[in-house]
Amino acid sequence: MKKSLLILAVILCATTLYGQDFLNKSKVSGSFQLDGNYYWEDNGIGITEDKINGEKFGAYGFGKLQYQLGDFSAGMRFEAYQTTPMSGFDARVKGMGVANFFATYDNGTIGVTVGDIYDQFGNGLIFRTYEEWTLGFDNSLRGIRAVFRPCNGVTLKGIYGKQRYYWVSYEEERGLVRGVDGEWDINNSIEALNDAKLKATLGASFVSKYESEPTMEYNGNIYQLPQNVGAYAGRMNLGYGRFGLSAEYARKINDPSFFNNWIYRDGQELLASLSYSQKGLGVVLQAKRVDNMSFKSMRTARQNDLDIGFIPPINYTHTHSLPSMFAYATQPLGEMGVQFQVNYTIPKKTALGGKYGTKLAFNYSQVNDIKRDSIMVDGVNTLNMMGTKGYTSPFFAIGDKMFYRDFNFEIEKKISAKWHLTLMYINLYYDMETIEGHPGAEAVKAHFAFGEAIYKINRKHSVRLELQHMWDNVGKNQEVDPLYEEYYVKRGNWMAFLLEYTIAPKWFVSVADKYNYGNPIADNRDHYFTGSVGYIKDQTRIALSGGRQSQGLVCVGGVCREVPASSGVSITITTSF
Repeated sequence: MKKSLLILAVILCATTLYGQDFLNKSKVSGSFQLDGNYYWEDNGIGITEDKINGEKFGAYGFGKLQYQLGDFSAGMRFEAYQTTPMSGFDARVKGMGVANFFATYDNGTIGVTVGDIYDQFGNGLIFRTYEEWTLGFDNSLRGIRAVFRPCNGVTLKGIYGKQRYYWVSYEEERGLVRGVDGEWDINNSIEALNDAKLKATLGASFVSKYESEPTMEYNGNIYQLPQNVGAYAGRMNLGYGRFGLSAEYARKINDPSFFNNWIYRDGQELLASLSYSQKGLGVVLQAKRVDNMSFKSMRTARQNDLDIGFIPPINYTHTHSLPSMFAYATQPLGEMGVQFQVNYTIPKKTALGGKYGTKLAFNYSQVNDIKRDSIMVDGVNTLNMMGTKGYTSPFFAIGDKMFYRDFNFEIEKKISAKWHLTLMYINLYYDMETIEGHPGAEAVKAHFAFGEAIYKINRKHSVRLELQHMWDNVGKNQEVDPLYEEYYVKRGNWMAFLLEYTIAPKWFVSVADKYNYGNPIADNRDHYFTGSVGYIKDQTRIALSGGRQSQGLVCVGGVCREVPASSGVSITITTSF
């Protein structure tokens, strides 16, 4: 209530300042979303009354409102989570209230925001705040941000505040986050270089967190903890003709925490990208090294809680139902990754391009662990030992353990005015033990085949058929230790199909099935039937679906949450104005 009154007071002040313009020039916009789920028992996939625990209905929704008048803007977001244990969200998201509010004045030279801030420095390696509704994730910074643009091409930022921690009061313990960032667009800043072929932008950041507690006792030992933990980063973006080069390096001083087993090693990260593009051809090569770069505003935070920094994923993001069950989650404690991607369009009216041309896409990405060498202290191996520096790691040495590898090739072809065809092959390696935290789980070594055909009946009516198959290295007759049965729920060969009928621009209806026919455990060989219908009008979309949901990960930008198997119906309503 206090937050709503504060926003109202700010708007009233704006009204007083701008007078009659308040009525003539004010702009109000917003968006709303409601997700509702009704679950039922389904013994076929193990959804019993005990698992539902009497909570068959779950709902969550939000409403955003934003007001703008000239250089002034203000907004708020109301959230309501009424979750059940089956939803896959962290139980701590449960609650309702005004979760986000802000007021901003920005005249192009100076900008000030008070309230909840979403922003990032560079690629976000040492500071990025954002929210992702589908994950129940929000690490916004409540405080103040100032932006100063003293001349063309130069932007300076400063931020100060505390991060959101579900519904926990901001008065309760967690670290203060402070940071500054500067970016210089050289070509925009120097008039003589405005039209130069070489384009260059440079940037630098510094962020620190402060936690008041200086010591920690564990097993009778007292550990001295840094109250201030600083991190800095430098970046550049260069472009020359069709070539582009970008790189950012970040370093963080020792930051012992629950997440890294309380070691005192410094962290560092490098992200680099080289690209080439011309009509019909695009090539991108990316590389990344991460070493002990979990950066949170509370030492005891776990999972995805209170992340200050962000580790960008550089692997291909699959959206098809079977490969998306094995989405990669970035590893802040250490990873080395590379991605190479080529997109090429065979020209129209050629032997291979045909009348409409043919699109080809190739992608290879691989992520390994970093190499860690033990530090010997008085003859004792202290590799990752609590209270020590943990290990040493040669910067360019690649660890033997592979977390993830994805090789895929796609062909997209418009055959005629009515037919459109897409074919894709995927070869995937997925370290389930590391990515999903299942000690002893056997790695996934799978092949996927995907085909999609779209037939356009007329201007408004179309049909889409999607077929998928997965061949797993785990066989149907493989013996499984009873202690590890839970690791095999989504293993074995799968097949899937989806049939969708669309009446543009308002209606769509679809039916789909995923069948785990090759699972080594007979009780897991289940069909996951679903049916959906949707209606769209202007900015409003309503979708109703029912059936079974298979267990898996939902990942956005390398951040994931586990989704348990479920059975029921769901409705989603979104609108904006």
